[in-house]
Amino acid sequence: MKETSLKSWQRNKQIWAFIFIAPTLLLILILNVWPIVQTLYYSFNTMKGLGEPVWNGIANYTTAFHDKELGRALINTMIFTVVTVPIGTFLSLLTAVLLNSKIKAKSFFRVVYFIPVISAPVAVSMVWKWLYNSEYGLINYLLSLIGINGPDWLGDPKFALTSIMIVGIWSLVGYNMVILLGGLQDIPKTFYEAAEMDGAGPVKQFFTITIPLLSPTLFFVVITTFIGALQVFDYILMMISRYSPSIKSTESIVYLFYQYTFANNNKGYGATIAIILLVIILVITMIQMKLQKKWVHYK
Repeated sequence: MKETSLKSWQRNKQIWAFIFIAPTLLLILILNVWPIVQTLYYSFNTMKGLGEPVWNGIANYTTAFHDKELGRALINTMIFTVVTVPIGTFLSLLTAVLLNSKIKAKSFFRVVYFIPVISAPVAVSMVWKWLYNSEYGLINYLLSLIGINGPDWLGDPKFALTSIMIVGIWSLVGYNMVILLGGLQDIPKTFYEAAEMDGAGPVKQFFTITIPLLSPTLFFVVITTFIGALQVFDYILMMISRYSPSIKSTESIVYLFYQYTFANNNKGYGATIAIILLVIILVITMIQMKLQKKWVHYK
């Protein structure tokens, strides 16, 4: 009798647990899973504008394999990612360490560094677009004071991608800094006190205590920053004109997806680009999950 009551109690517990998580599961299915399935289906179809999808097999993927513009966008995205992720993570860690030390006006600096996170991408883009302006921008004005004729930062293909990367790094430091600062504050002070008693200096403490104990938080920052960098779009759209000679040197995969899906009304090929990006993100994330065993310490 007791065994039957125990099984009934466990079954009721499971039912109530499912009831509580059902709304979240339903939202995930509607907002995340279903769009992925729908995009995958569209990628095997020809779909123009609001017309009905017409099945074409792997024709879109064959076109993408030979698409030089997609290849160029992939290279631009990878360059942006490879540059912004390590530099942005390093600056975020450096800022977090400095703000975790005993300095004056720490709260003020935390707010200042976090402002880009709460600022709208459109506003950020407009401010930086003014700073980069070749005629009346602040950057070229400051360069002119020391006798340097500044370039057309956003119009010259040689400088456009670098200019976008600077904005990308500047915008991600504040968010990652807050996360890393939380991880630093969770490290017990007793570890540093013991290391100091053993004669370890600040540098040795940083590499033998801070980095190992902060590695789970650092891994989270790296993987989320990596995924975000692969999806760079808003700054390119807002700061680079589609008719600018530098657009080819800055367009990313997501920007190309936007152009085909919304500007050219070719939703089938746009969906193919989105699926290719999804596969790239999954592969890179899986590689990072495997490599974390070599440098992330959870105990």
